[in-house]
Amino acid sequence: MRVLLGFVFLWAFLDKAFGLGFATPRARARVHGGSPTSGFLAGVDGTFANASHSMAGQAWVDWAFMSGMFLVGTALLLGIALRPAAAGATMLMGSLWLASLPLENNPVVDELILYAATAIALAACGAGHTWGLGRQWSAIVGGVGLRWLA
Repeated sequence: MRVLLGFVFLWAFLDKAFGLGFATPRARARVHGGSPTSGFLAGVDGTFANASHSMAGQAWVDWAFMSGMFLVGTALLLGIALRPAAAGATMLMGSLWLASLPLENNPVVDELILYAATAIALAACGAGHTWGLGRQWSAIVGGVGLRWLA
């Protein structure tokens, strides 16, 4: 589950960065000057539409979104820093969830909430210690007094 969820986040980063032609056409890729947030945030029309529209395409929002997707995806794939990754996934998915309100198919839960809850569960059970670098990472960060990064 950890590896699959990590791939979801890292794939979103790669597709938006390089325009692999799935969710992001090549012409709108970040490397070609495109904004990874303008398409989604500019198109929402729900409860927080005004706030979403005003943030769409801003450099700091693009940077935060792309950095978050890359860092969360990489951490999950490697099995390191799962606590910060879970916090990052929750912030990313929570902000997209809020922007999407009201939801179309279910009044409360959609895949964004499931991704965040899964990241939290993976961090809580130390999923990086199995088939990942979690044990080594915990030893390193614990040794320098940064246990919260485990």
